[in-house]
Order: sequence, then structure tokens, then C-alpha cells
Amino acid sequence: MRENKLRKIWASGGAAVNGWLAVPNGFSAETMAHQGWDTLTVDIQHGVVDYQAAVTMMTAISTTDAVPMVRVPWLDPAHLMKALDAGAYGVICPMVNTREDAENLVAWTHYPPLGTRSFGPIRGLLYGGADYPQKADETVVIFAMIETRKGLDNLEDILSVPGLDAVYVGPSDLSLALGCNPTFDEVDPPVAEAIEMIAAKAKEHGKFAGIHNGTPEFALKRIEMGYRLVTVSSDARLMAAGSQQILSTMRGGMPAPTVNSY
Repeated sequence: MRENKLRKIWASGGAAVNGWLAVPNGFSAETMAHQGWDTLTVDIQHGVVDYQAAVTMMTAISTTDAVPMVRVPWLDPAHLMKALDAGAYGVICPMVNTREDAENLVAWTHYPPLGTRSFGPIRGLLYGGADYPQKADETVVIFAMIETRKGLDNLEDILSVPGLDAVYVGPSDLSLALGCNPTFDEVDPPVAEAIEMIAAKAKEHGKFAGIHNGTPEFALKRIEMGYRLVTVSSDARLMAAGSQQILSTMRGGMPAPTVNSY
């Protein structure tokens, strides 16, 4: 089966740099994939991507060695299984708040006897290889999102679930849950403490931790904190930022318009 580069990075003690895809287009996904991201996550939860677009985007990512991942819309077996069947080598699942939630997440993403995933890896076989059914459970990476007060309170129970590989922090939702302003980087003190605690607890339980970031500077700080997958910006935000930079330079360097006199 095709190796999961994310697991290889983690086994070497490194951290992965994850790109985020919200634009529902195969060409934009392929362009992002060719820039050297370790992993790329197709966001079906908050992006404008539907399942059919996600499949074409993962097909485009396959032209590189970037690892295709999907953030599914919710903790739901149908969404999880279809993402994996489409060839996702990692899934990020929102709103995992209890041990039972985490147990369901693991069950729905693993084949029997470990879980209850239904068999039908349509594109998974093409991407992963003929032995996908035998090796998928040990290859695919499963993330539970920690983004609510309830999830935070039950963190140790969630991390103790066998088969769960990692947790993923959404700082904005976690900020809202803790009564703070939603943001990625300059979070309020209670959120900053929670972010540090999640990384430490994940390590204690032999799990990995990932987190969303707005800038490379904060992503690097969080790697130092112990996070082993850091998302920086997104395709849509990078497009907007690049355009703004060009237009700012152009507008600032262009001569002021003159009024013709006759």
C-alpha cells in the first residue's frame, strides 16, 4: 500500500505543514499540491466544497506526494466512510466531545473486526493500492477535533480511545466555547492555556496534535509547543493576500491621476 507521508514525518520526530483547501476546484488543488505542502486538507465542513468536488481535488493532489486529507462536515458514518472511500489518507472530524464520540469515530473509520466501516474503497484502491483493504486501518490517520468546552473537559477520555491517532484544535471555535473572541493566533489567555494543555496531554497519551494557524510565525511557535501538524492559512486566504499585496504596491506606485484642461 502507498505509504502515508504524514506517519513517516511523525515517526522521524518531525512536524507536518498542512495546507487548507476551501476552493472547490481540481486545478487550484493541483496548484497548491505542487507547492510542496506535506499534507492538504479538503474542507467539506466550512468550505464551499461538496463531495464530487472533493473527489476531483483529491485526484489532483495525487499528482504529487502531498497527503490528501478531508475535514468531514460532522461526526457521521456516511461522511467519514465516503471520504475514506474517495482516497483520503487522513480525516479530521469536528465536534468530538466525549469518549463515546471518539469511539464512534474510530469504529466508523476502521474495518471489522476493529470497527464497523463498510467495504467499498472505490478510489481508495486506486490511490492506496491493491492491498488497501488489509492495510488501510494502519495507514489512514484519524483526527478528532477538540473545539468545545465539553471536548476539553473530556480530553483525557477522548485521548485514551484506542485507534484514535490524533486531535486537532480549531482555535476559533475553542475561543467561542471559552467565552473569548474567535481568532487563530492571538488568542485570549484561557484559550492559550487550553492549547498548551492539549499538546501536552496528547503527548502523554502517545497521540499527536494538530492545530489551525493564521500565520507561519504562530505555526512555528506551536511546533515548539509540541504540535505535530500545523495548518497555515488556506487557498482562498492566500489568493486574497497575494492579490492585496500586488494591488497595494501598484496603487502606491502609480502616479496620481491628472485632470486634462482644455
